[in-house]
Order: sequence, then C-alpha cells, then structure tokens
Amino acid sequence: MRKIIVVLAILLNFAGISFANEVNIFSARHYDSDVQLYEKFTAKTGIKVNVVSGKDKALQKRIIEEGKDCLADLYITADAGRLGAFQAKGMFQKAGSSTLKKAIPSNFRSPYWYGIAKRARVIYYDPSRTTPPSNLSYEDLADSKYKGKVVIRKSSNVYNQSLVASLIANNGKKKTAEWAKGMVNNMARKPKGNDRAQILAVAAGEADYAVANTYYIALMLSGKKGAEQQAAAKKVKPFFPNQDGRGTHMNISGGGVLKHAPNKDNAVKLLEFLLTKEAQQHIVNNTFEYPMIEGVQPNELIAQFGLNFKQDLKTKVSKYGKNQSSALKIMTEAGWE
Repeated sequence: MRKIIVVLAILLNFAGISFANEVNIFSARHYDSDVQLYEKFTAKTGIKVNVVSGKDKALQKRIIEEGKDCLADLYITADAGRLGAFQAKGMFQKAGSSTLKKAIPSNFRSPYWYGIAKRARVIYYDPSRTTPPSNLSYEDLADSKYKGKVVIRKSSNVYNQSLVASLIANNGKKKTAEWAKGMVNNMARKPKGNDRAQILAVAAGEADYAVANTYYIALMLSGKKGAEQQAAAKKVKPFFPNQDGRGTHMNISGGGVLKHAPNKDNAVKLLEFLLTKEAQQHIVNNTFEYPMIEGVQPNELIAQFGLNFKQDLKTKVSKYGKNQSSALKIMTEAGWE
C-alpha cells in the first residue's frame, strides 16, 4: 500500500496535477505505521493523503528547487534541529491553528512547525556491572573518572548535534567545548554505528555507558530487530539524566506547512489530527516515542522504565536549529569523529 501511495504521489507531481481534497506529505520519517495513520485520517475526513518518503537532504533540496511548483503541503521529519534549519531558509508558513497551540506545549513548537511526538536522549547502562550515581548528568560524562567508559554516535548524527545544541543553550559555548573534549577523551571506542549499536556495546561489556534515544530499546525489546538484539536489550536499562537540574534532554518528531502549500487547510487538518488521542496512541504504540499530549500513556515497553522522570521543559527545542552549526563545530574541533 505504501509503495502505491508514493508512486501515485510522484506521478501526480510530474504531471502537475493537484486535487483540492488531498494533502501531499514529504516525509523523512521511515515508518510504515505513519502511512497506516494517514489512512485513518482519510477514512475520517475523506481527504486523500499522498506521501513521498526520502532522506531529509534530498527532500529539502527538492522542495527548494521546485519552489512555487512544488506540490508538497507538509514536511515531516524527526529532530527539531532539522525543522529549525529548514525554517531558517524560509520554507514554512504559519498554520494559524489554535488547536495546535493548545495541544502542544510551547517549548515543543515554533510559530512555523509543530511537535507531534517526543523523544528522550538518555544514558544506558548494564545494572549487573554498573550503578550510575542518582544525580548523573550529561555534563558528568565528560569527567575523567569515566575515561574509556562511554560510547556515542558520530558528530555528524543529528541527534547528537541537537543534544550538544541544548548544552550550548544551557551552559554556553565555552563550557560545552570543554565538555566535548572530555567526552572524546572518555570514549571507549571511536564513534560508529547507530543508536542500537551503542546499546549493544554496553550489553557486550565494551562500555559502561551509552547515549541513545529511548525508543531504540523498545524497538529491540519488541523483537522486531531479532532475538539477539532483544536479548541484549534485556541486559541494559535507560537512565534519565539531569534529574536534579533542568531534566532529561527531549527532542521531537514534527512537521510544518510548507511556504507554497497548495492545500494548506488540509495540511493543518492533518497536523491537528496527529495531535488527537487516537493518533497519539497509534504513534506511541508503533514507534515507541513519547506522546505529545496529556492523557496518552507511552507504550508499555517504554513505560516500564518510568513515567514520572523530569523532562527538560526549560530548553525550547527551537534553539536546537539555531545552535546546531555551533554544536557541530565544537564537536569536530574537539576531535569528535
């Protein structure tokens, strides 16, 4: 079904055809469950949803190059930094929706793009070998006592860039640069692999601490990535950092109405639908992210690790895009590969 929708959307675009009762999505989220969710939206509203999926850079390039001729109405992706960077290029317009403003906490949206699900970037450990201090923070991982004990992805990873961008927002560039140097010194190995690879390293005893997003352990525990990764995930636990301070770093999946959207009203309706209880339950039970709205519980594979951890609600995720280039510069200058 997904392939059919994507092919149809591409053909319509090439033909220059747009129908009033449709909405066209360019999405960098790679979940089949999202398409299932869009089908629910169509069943409720009669509005046809066409999806073009791809990587962020390719989708953004196409949107910019096609300009006013682009039929895309919504751009959806993971990471507030990506949304902020695209906003800085003037590619979004305001939705003008009181429903979105009411549903989404102010720190998880901007006037031009809107969070639809939350993600926590946490620290993983093996409780059979390691007992983290109760007040462990992201900042602490740069302390020399953790030398050779930390694994984390490359500096090119957008989730890491947003994490470091949040550190800049809270601690300033100078302190964050010192932190990055400490992190490089404390790495158990050169950065490699995805978030699951960091969790697997802790499970295998290659490191004591790994930095990765929460939904990855749920994905592994679900068995969708095979018995070996499921067994590894059972060995580790997530630790929610900075509970004595601002709280755990939070990021989002989100979307914005594009500047030249031919079907703006339908695009807004779809965004509003994604913030309903029905849609939020679908998201958390398929992608294992945290709900954006009140009254919806995370999937049990995530909920088992705690529901009442302190989230960083102080740092606006809109700052991630503003600080991302500085974050990458700080990491690369520190020797973070």
